[in-house]
Amino acid sequence: MENSREEILKVKHLKKYFNTPAGILSAVDDINFSIKKGETLGVVGESGCGKSTLGKSILRLEEPTSGEVYFNGKNVTKMDKTELKQIRKDMQIIFQDPYESLNPRMTVSQLIPAPMIIQGVYKKSQREEMNKKTLEIMEQVGLTKRLVNTYPHELDGGRRQRIGIARALALEPKFIVCDEPVSALDVSIQAQILNLMQDLQESMELTYLFITHDLSVVKHLSTRIMVMYLGQMVEMGTPQQLFTNPLHPYTKALLSAIPVPDPDIKMQRIQLKGEVTSPINMKAGCRFAKRCLFAKEVCKKENCPLVDVGQEHYVACHLVQQK
Repeated sequence: MENSREEILKVKHLKKYFNTPAGILSAVDDINFSIKKGETLGVVGESGCGKSTLGKSILRLEEPTSGEVYFNGKNVTKMDKTELKQIRKDMQIIFQDPYESLNPRMTVSQLIPAPMIIQGVYKKSQREEMNKKTLEIMEQVGLTKRLVNTYPHELDGGRRQRIGIARALALEPKFIVCDEPVSALDVSIQAQILNLMQDLQESMELTYLFITHDLSVVKHLSTRIMVMYLGQMVEMGTPQQLFTNPLHPYTKALLSAIPVPDPDIKMQRIQLKGEVTSPINMKAGCRFAKRCLFAKEVCKKENCPLVDVGQEHYVACHLVQQK
């Protein structure tokens, strides 16, 4: 993406903690980044690393414990309910599970315009205009008009997810959190949905925060990629930087797990051993140290800051920074 593009989202020291019977669970812990208009920031990491909580905290579907989120220069974390409702026209989300995120009692013609009704875009007397807009959005996401009166259980996963995308587009947003939008779909359907999302991004100048555990997907879609581990960012860079020159041991392990579609090529997988650090009542030190093959004593005692090692390639690792 062009460096001249304006910054649309800025996240500063974002934290989200949960109280549990065992103590404080650190789901998102001091995350900082920005996204420019038209970019796609991919967020990857294993299950439980805080990816989805990060996306929901940005939109305040989960209230952040602390930190700030700026959207087009406005502090989202300081907004009252009225201001937040207004700005949510421009900040939407596509949920992971199309089977659970749609109301089974509503038809397609009710599901898609629901955000427009909630936001007061159309009044009851403007039913004809709203129906026309609904059909336009359906065509935009590849849903035929004959589906207007169908219920979610009558459709396959791909069409359900298209409804989820259509609902997110109904208010013509500028920024969309995509929370693993293709993980529940068959591989053949995944490609269709991903191509659709790319086409929509180009035609509508959308900005995405794309959360996934599929590294091949994130490489294909992203302008930049953030790697998370136990609530923290451990590395961030362009797809080329991360896939050709991964620096953090965790990133290297993730990339080594990508299947190679050639039986003659021997996989060089990095087998992580050791105990996964508990996210509850976190202590000082690198959270990956117990599983890292190269960890030293300093890694177990001190947190490592995220630093730019060149060309906006960021990494939080004592081993890299000591070189």
